[in-house]
Amino acid sequence: MTNPGSTSTSSPVGGMGGAGIEVLSPLDVPAPGGAQKAIVGRSPGQLAWMRLRRDRSAVISGGTLLVLMVVGLGAPLVGLIYGQNANDTHPELLDEFGFPLGVNGGMSSDHWLGLEPGLGRDLFMQLIFGMRTSFFVAFGAASLTVAIGVLVGIVAGFFGGVVDSVLNWITDVVLALPFIIFSLAAIPIITNRVYGDDPHISPAFRIWLVILILVFFGWPYTARLVRGQVLSLREREFVEAARAAGAPATHLLFRQVLPNIWAPILVVFSLAVPGYITAEAALSFLNIGVIEPTPDLGRMIFRSINYLQTDPAFTLLPGVTIFLLVLTFNLFGDSVRDALDPKSSR
Repeated sequence: MTNPGSTSTSSPVGGMGGAGIEVLSPLDVPAPGGAQKAIVGRSPGQLAWMRLRRDRSAVISGGTLLVLMVVGLGAPLVGLIYGQNANDTHPELLDEFGFPLGVNGGMSSDHWLGLEPGLGRDLFMQLIFGMRTSFFVAFGAASLTVAIGVLVGIVAGFFGGVVDSVLNWITDVVLALPFIIFSLAAIPIITNRVYGDDPHISPAFRIWLVILILVFFGWPYTARLVRGQVLSLREREFVEAARAAGAPATHLLFRQVLPNIWAPILVVFSLAVPGYITAEAALSFLNIGVIEPTPDLGRMIFRSINYLQTDPAFTLLPGVTIFLLVLTFNLFGDSVRDALDPKSSR
């Protein structure tokens, strides 16, 4: 006899005399121990996190990236434990030609990676503080780029018409400018306008100037991506329902449209950071980026050119550090993109 209060569904299948086999819904199948198995709903973010945790590449690259970020952002604490500072010089450990005494560029228990030729600074601390500079510039530029790009893209895509045309025209103009040539001209001119003939340029000013240059060239790519996403969302039923209910434009933009494009925005951010690490190192290598006494990986490579034959480790160490940073960020960014895409084969 069927319990009248039961919510299970069953149906008799074939059989003579009305007797049949009762087919139960999967929800009615009792779990071991007699308890009914409950179905737990998961949000898209939880599903993406589950896929990310199952991705071996994401786990390895994410763990490596976490270690590098902790070491780089905690550089002052590392220096305190290590017993050296990034800008401390050791001329007594250099010969008359400025080369480190000892083997492998002066490697020892006090200086794990040796000394910088010419100035005698500890290379290990230069690398640690150089990573700190790269993280600050890259994350600062990526955050501002995404913020400006999202704002421009969502406004252009949602309102369309003249607003979209003007913003697209500005985007096209910025995309047409050559990054390296513009930077070679703009950074010295802006610095000269601010400081004139004063040789004492603030390192913080130069860092923020580099960040602003990177943001100026980076936001159009984010804006184009967001604009395309918004164009496909602005005519959807939930947006039309909110518009019909009298919701203002700010509500439609930031409460209806924006929460539905967070996944591509997150992917753009994760892939923009390694690009900015490389771009910042390139500007410093060209001697228009971060200036002394702020440690920088690109400037280390620039200084190592004169010692390439006599001390190749001086060039190899910052080059490998930049390669490792960019590789781990790219691998983790690809894994995030695959985790956020439910149709991904991975």
